[in-house]
Amino acid sequence: MASGALLVSLTGCMTVHGENAVVPAVSKGEAAKVLKTFVEKNNRANTVYDTDLNAEIETGALGAIDQAGLKARKQVRPQGNPDYHRLELTDTRYLIPEQAGWPKFFVTDSRSNRKGSGRWFFVFQRDRANAPWRAAYLSVLQPDAVPEFARDKDDHVRAVPTGGGARLTVPPGRLSRAYTRYLQDGGGDDFAAGPHTSVQREKREKQMARKSVRNEYADQEAQPPQFSPFGLRTRDGGALVFFASHHHHKQTLPRGYTPQIKEPLVKALMTGKPKHSVTFVRVSAQAVTVPAAKDNGKIRFLSRIEGLTEARGD
Repeated sequence: MASGALLVSLTGCMTVHGENAVVPAVSKGEAAKVLKTFVEKNNRANTVYDTDLNAEIETGALGAIDQAGLKARKQVRPQGNPDYHRLELTDTRYLIPEQAGWPKFFVTDSRSNRKGSGRWFFVFQRDRANAPWRAAYLSVLQPDAVPEFARDKDDHVRAVPTGGGARLTVPPGRLSRAYTRYLQDGGGDDFAAGPHTSVQREKREKQMARKSVRNEYADQEAQPPQFSPFGLRTRDGGALVFFASHHHHKQTLPRGYTPQIKEPLVKALMTGKPKHSVTFVRVSAQAVTVPAAKDNGKIRFLSRIEGLTEARGD
């Protein structure tokens, strides 16, 4: 193949070495195929608890959470779950930005067959031209909370830069650090009060005040390339941003007491022997609205999904 030739990827998009051309991340037709394949493999993986199959379709925060869950369920129930309620997605809207470079991403907005749920937003990412599309985030948003997105003349949504060019109160690339710092020490005033911010800190303070058990928390930012943030510009100049974070919770009992782990799925992820303490390691995936820098508003959470990925006994 001649050097410098224009290559047509499997998505139908044209790129120059996959780096420089600003093109749609994926065609709508290919995005629909990606989603269909995802749902099919997701249903199979959840029926037999197959982590390898899940790894073909998920990555990032969603992959870390689901693969740990499948691993635990496989140990507890090796025969799988033949009664699994198959996921169905309908009324899908495809939010496809034009981008240059990697990773590329697009977002799907669907109605699911899960009772009482809102709109299911999946963020699919692709790290290079010959890599598969995999879902990195799932966020469930109530319909009245879904923002209006800015669009270009060709009706594509607009991707938000992760750095200073984002023109947001906090750029997507710094959201994980800002959020984990806030949870850790209350630093910064970027976040609106709510169940995932001020209420979360109040719950921790009550836990840390307990005398019968010592509770310690440590929060760490999640970093690319495994945990890349993605943002879509909203019509008001702000953005809907998806990002991940890491959270550790250590419980230590007084001398002479041994932690009792009764939950089978937690025991299945346990390493070490819990003689005095247990550390729970979780990954969290967030969807937030971030205001434009000129508006100086607060970041608001629309969705947060957290999953246990590891438990360590000491």
